[in-house]
Amino acid sequence: MTVLQARQLSVALAGKTVVEDLDLTLSAGEITVLLGPNGAGKSTLLGGLAGELPITGELNFGGRPMTAWAPGALARQRGVMPQRVEVNFPLTVEEVVRLGRTGGDRRADEAILAEVLSALSLEGLRYRKMPTLSGGEQQRVQLARVLAQILDSQGPRLLLLDECTSALDPAHQQLALGLVRTLARTQGIAVLAIVHDLNLAAQFADRLVVLKAGRCVASGPAEEVLTPSMLASVYGYQARVERLAEGYSVIVPVAGAVQTAPVKPTCRQAS
Repeated sequence: MTVLQARQLSVALAGKTVVEDLDLTLSAGEITVLLGPNGAGKSTLLGGLAGELPITGELNFGGRPMTAWAPGALARQRGVMPQRVEVNFPLTVEEVVRLGRTGGDRRADEAILAEVLSALSLEGLRYRKMPTLSGGEQQRVQLARVLAQILDSQGPRLLLLDECTSALDPAHQQLALGLVRTLARTQGIAVLAIVHDLNLAAQFADRLVVLKAGRCVASGPAEEVLTPSMLASVYGYQARVERLAEGYSVIVPVAGAVQTAPVKPTCRQAS
């Protein structure tokens, strides 16, 4: 089932078009990972999809125009985790996670709170003040808050995650993305996540979308998108791609100069 569909979407930042003419389809139960170099427009795209930045084009959520959704109803179906969230007030971990709940059913709130704290290994931090936590711990708390927001909602659900593992150590990266993948597949949540680690993207994504200078240049499964020519053209990065027995690829850097080559766009065909 299609959860979100964008056609010829453009997103502006400070009056300048940063993402241009993008087609994107997000399906229930799938993780789409957004790749691209710094300044490619990834966070700007998420800002447009989250309603934080002005857009042009067509944007539908759950089969309805995004503008037809009331803000309160949309908040129960779409969770957004920005790249940076600073909590300078002495709120506890539990209080921050509770911010994701509407407060309608106390028993459900308690069950969801316990579930997300346990799933992200946060039980021991439940009563700690946010300013006393490490950056990685705070990032896990924010992910827990976003999950708590939509976990027991009915109907189409969407997670927009901007570098939700950037401050995490390798074990917690696996924990967080593994949890997101499990929830996507078991509960039919559509996920769009920005990830800079190409190997993490290859491991967890059902589909990759690659941006360069605000335009989509490649879209598809990791084994088709992550090629040496794409890495050279988009990132200026010389690497070889090795397929593992576990079923996903790893990117191995190669020393030396990079000769970039154009990549034939594959976005329209894959959307």
